[in-house]
Formats: sequence, structure tokens, C-alpha cells
Amino acid sequence: MLKFALSLRYIMLVASFGAALGALVLFWEGSAHMISAIAHMLARSEAKQVIAEVMGGIDVYLFGVVLVIFSYAIAFGFVFDLAPEERAKLPSWMRLSGMSELKVTLVGAILVYLIVDFATDWSEQQGPLSWLVLTKPLSILLIAAAFRLFAVNHADAKRER
Repeated sequence: MLKFALSLRYIMLVASFGAALGALVLFWEGSAHMISAIAHMLARSEAKQVIAEVMGGIDVYLFGVVLVIFSYAIAFGFVFDLAPEERAKLPSWMRLSGMSELKVTLVGAILVYLIVDFATDWSEQQGPLSWLVLTKPLSILLIAAAFRLFAVNHADAKRER
């Protein structure tokens, strides 16, 4: 019975492959943004259009990288049981000791994504800005403060082990 229960962890490979496939789609989309930026540049469009396309591409690439990290983290943290010497050869971002590390990584990656997304939105703005534009950075600030508390508690718990 225990052997069957442990074999169910291979189901998580579906999530890992899905994240990897999503990353490939996002890398394709990011490349389309960069090609569009080059086309705008060659057509002598406004610099703001080129910047908006490049920032949009970076935004999409960044989320693709996050998905790659999660794909590896799920596969090597929860599915494959590696020997300690093999695990030591993996980069540190691929060595998870539990679900809490994955959560910390997820929240940190989401924060970086939100910051880049805000910068992209800001660069695409046309005309005068309203005070409502500040809602996103204030939300990011609140999430970052909560993340800081969460990460400190996670680090304290890890030291106590």
C-alpha cells in the first residue's frame, strides 16, 4: 500500500510538464514582442512604442523563466528521489526541502513579475496619469511587506530545524 501511495507522486510530473510547456509558449510570445520592437525600430516609430514592446517581451520572458523554475522544482523536489551526492550537484534553486520553499519562491517570483508588469504598464501610458495608477505599486508594496514577514518566519523555522 505504501509503495502505491508513493508512486502517486509521479502524477505531479503532469504539472511539471505543463509548466515547461507554458514556459515554451511564453518564450515564443516574448520573442514575438522583441521582433515587433525591432520592426517598430526599423520603421522609425516613436521610441515609446519600441520601449513598450521590449518591456512587454521582458515581462513575458520573466514569467516563462518562473515557469521553468517551477517545472524543475516540482520534478526534482517532489517526484524524483535523488541520492544525496546527485542532489548536491543540482543548482540551489532546484533543491527544495519542502512545500514552504516552493511557496517562498512563488511569492518572490510573483513580486518580481508584478514590479516588471507595473513598469511595463507605466511605459505604455499615454497622456496624463491619474492617481489611480498608484493602486498597483501600493498593492505590490503591501504584498512585499507580507512576503518579508513570511520569508523571515520561514528562515527562522528553517534555522530551528
